[in-house]
Parts: sequence; structure tokens; C-alpha cells
Amino acid sequence: MLCAALFGPMITPYDPQQFHAASRLQGPSWQFLLGTDQYGRDILSRLLNGAPSTVFFGLGATALGVGVGSIIGVIAGVAGGRVDSIIMRVLDGLLAMPELLFTLLIVTFLGGGTTQAMLAVAVTFAPGMARIARSSVLSVRTREYVLAAIARGESRLWIVWREVLPNALGPIIVEATIRVSFAIMIGATLGFLGLGAQPPSTEWGLMVAEARQFMFRNPWCVAVPGVAIAVTAMGFNLFGDALRDALDPKRVRA
Repeated sequence: MLCAALFGPMITPYDPQQFHAASRLQGPSWQFLLGTDQYGRDILSRLLNGAPSTVFFGLGATALGVGVGSIIGVIAGVAGGRVDSIIMRVLDGLLAMPELLFTLLIVTFLGGGTTQAMLAVAVTFAPGMARIARSSVLSVRTREYVLAAIARGESRLWIVWREVLPNALGPIIVEATIRVSFAIMIGATLGFLGLGAQPPSTEWGLMVAEARQFMFRNPWCVAVPGVAIAVTAMGFNLFGDALRDALDPKRVRA
């Protein structure tokens, strides 16, 4: 999937927007390996062309959400006291709303489009990532090497940058990797609802939305992008699980 996201548009067998009027809603054949949609467009070409927008939507939204959330969580964990309490109570209020519903609310406010959908997913992810980052910081800041740095008289900024952050990044990286799959699925959902990518985009969720009324005549035009979304999400989940195992010292020793 990563190769498709990087090189997909360069290896499409046809123009993804080219109509083949005489080959509408056909199943797989030697001419069209994954069939055609309701306009006779090659599904494989559209799938490969839409891979970058779908995968990088998930990566971009996750990067923004993780970045903002991690900064907030680190500030709360390091500051402690009243600052920590105020930040976490605000985040608790945001976390009380289901992620998809919160995303739909933000997209409705910002308006439809890929950029707006990415910002909405990032905002939705930020509270959860802030809580995870705070937990990591709290577990690290009482370790012996942090206490030794405090005893040496190091500044708080130096301690956070050199001692706390490097040792708290593991759980954040693992959670970010797993959340990419959720971002891809939410992005596909927004595209399906018409709140994300707009026609003539080849984003996979939008492909499913455009072809769903023809699924009984040619199920391939719905099944192919749907399976692609599922496989990509599963791949990022498996990668996150493997990364968690690799970064867990107890599992490495075992």
C-alpha cells in the first residue's frame, strides 16, 4: 500500500478519468483487471491514483493530531498541579464525545473538503494523544535519571528535552501508528458522506459513495475500494502492534 501511495499515479494503466462508454460496469477482464465503474472508468487506475490522497490523508491528519496533542500532554505532565488539572478537565470534556460525531461536527462547521476533513480528524485525535503523552511523561519524570538531573541543577527545559521526551516517545509513536488506520477509515467515511474529498477525486471513500447505487450490477466497483481501505487500515494496525513489541523492553528480553 505504501508503494501504491508513492508510485500509484505513475503506473496506472489508463487515465483514471477516461470514460469507456462501451465497457460500463464490467467485471474483471484482461482489458480492465479490476473492472469498470458506472462511467466505464478503469477501477484499478482509479484505485492506484487515489492511493496517495487516501494514505497521506491518514498520515497528515495523524501527524497534526499527534503533534498538537503531544505538546499539550507534555505541558500538562511537566507542569502538574493546577495547570495539569485544568488541561485534563478540558480534555475529559472533549473525550466524552464520540470521535466520529466530534469529527462530523467540526467538518460541518468548517465546510466540506479534504483540508477541512484533515483538520477535523487532527482536532479529534489531539485530546486522546494528549492523555497518552501526559501518562508517558508522568511515568518518566519520577525515574532515577530524571531525579539525578534535577539534583545536578539542570534547567527544566533541558530535563524535558534530554531526559523526559526521549524516554516517553515510545508509547506516543506506537499509538500514532495505530491511529493512522483510524484516520484513514474516518477520512473514507467523510468522503462517503460527501464531507471529505469532492468529485472528481479518486479518494477511496468517495469511490464507494459514487458507485454504491450500482453495486448490484457490478459489486466490484464498491468491493475493490472497500477492501483497499480495510487492508490499509489492517496494515497500519499490524505495523503498530509490531512496533509496540519492538519498543517494549520486557518483550525484547523475553
